[in-house]
Amino acid sequence: MRGGGLLVAGTTSDAGKSVVTAGICRWLVRQGIKVAPFKGQNMSLNSFVTREGAEIGRAQAMQAQAARVEPSALMNPVLLKPGSDRSSQVVLMGKPVGEMSARGYHGGRQQTLFEPVMACLEELRGTYDAVICEGAGSPAEINLRRTDIVNMGIARAAKLPVVVVGDIDRGGVFAQFFGTTALLAPEDQSLVAGYLVNKFRGDVTLLEPGLDMLHGLTGRRTFGVLPYAHGLGIDEEDGLRVSLRGTVRESVVAPPVGADVLRVAVCAVPLMSNFTDVDALAAEPGVVVRFVDRPEELVDADLVVVPGTRGTVRALAWLRERGLADALVRRAAEGRPVLGICGGFQALGERIEDEVESKAGVVDGLGLLPVRVRFGVEKTLARPVGEALGERVEGYEIHHGVADVRGGEPFLDGCRVGSVWGTHWHGSLESDGFRRAFLREVSAAAGRRFVPAPDTSFGALREEQLDRLGDLIEEHADTDALLRLIEQGAPEGLPFVPPGAP
Repeated sequence: MRGGGLLVAGTTSDAGKSVVTAGICRWLVRQGIKVAPFKGQNMSLNSFVTREGAEIGRAQAMQAQAARVEPSALMNPVLLKPGSDRSSQVVLMGKPVGEMSARGYHGGRQQTLFEPVMACLEELRGTYDAVICEGAGSPAEINLRRTDIVNMGIARAAKLPVVVVGDIDRGGVFAQFFGTTALLAPEDQSLVAGYLVNKFRGDVTLLEPGLDMLHGLTGRRTFGVLPYAHGLGIDEEDGLRVSLRGTVRESVVAPPVGADVLRVAVCAVPLMSNFTDVDALAAEPGVVVRFVDRPEELVDADLVVVPGTRGTVRALAWLRERGLADALVRRAAEGRPVLGICGGFQALGERIEDEVESKAGVVDGLGLLPVRVRFGVEKTLARPVGEALGERVEGYEIHHGVADVRGGEPFLDGCRVGSVWGTHWHGSLESDGFRRAFLREVSAAAGRRFVPAPDTSFGALREEQLDRLGDLIEEHADTDALLRLIEQGAPEGLPFVPPGAP
């Protein structure tokens, strides 16, 4: 097999397209099939830097890991990084090419990207046995169909069969499957081979009469019913969807090694980016991670993280409006741990000069670190390797801000003053030895009898999660039928479901 393919579409955003795509990739590679993921256009604040220095969505990097291949810009040629409700930075083939309003993008620019997107897909199909494509949102967004470069637009151009994923945990999945199909044009409907139910709880036999009726109504089968699986929220695409209250990252169930747990509070700043940085903390036994937006929620925190953001100046204003800025300053004065990452690091500095991102000019930072930041037009995209706290560290950098560090102890590319640390490096906490050393420093400063587990491997835990995704596909989907779709395309003669697209 060479050049086979499949598009995993969804009835809604967050239906499970990303994890189903990853699961299919992991299942295929375990069968000895050379597979790659692909998403023509992604909108996300969670991104990753490939070894060649290209910025792509973290979801596609995770799917590449599931496929056991190196991530590439070919796998996500267009990345949109929201800067507000109405505009985004457009990243093409891993490099930013400008800021654009939603109207301007859908009004013409998106169509000009169709050819490079298709060229990337065809290059992958010429290299791999199979390419598993992920759609975006819903293919039934009829207002956007004319300019679509990620759902039925590429499916029709590349003659890809389509499986539609629906989240039954939210309810209404039968109406979603039927309505999604019925709102597509006949040419698009001819590629929709069937459905995949996601996040089902209970006795599947109770669902079967509905699946039979759906088949009767649409002429399309359901390829599997995937059970609800806890702990698989890996590399979510969009930090904007993280709840500002009550959200707790799932931690491993194992009890703490020492006598105390360690409580981590993450400031849920606007336009939060790469909040996956704290996943490695949540993977540690005895570490509890939560997102917060009120100063009183920092009181019992042993470590406060100010994460990355696409709007550093906006995040600073938010911290001040909420009273969190004053709480952070008090923490620093009391010697209580604070970690700033990327935009969070910039906010902890003395001064920001920004004529690029916010165009706000000179803005005072929180003054907790001796750092001055100037925003440049060129974006830094790098995969640095270094040493901190006596341990080797790997990370990745995605930022316009250039830091002028004027004191403190060196800490990766940033600095440390007392119990306040700052760095531009995302992903550094995934380095196991460094993470353990950092948590020992935090627990000592916080006066906690917390001991990092000596054998926690974030990489191994991630592999276990990806294997669980592969298991879900292998055990609960009709893999023979999926493989036929990938190899042969959508079956002939699929019936038209009226009314079709207007």
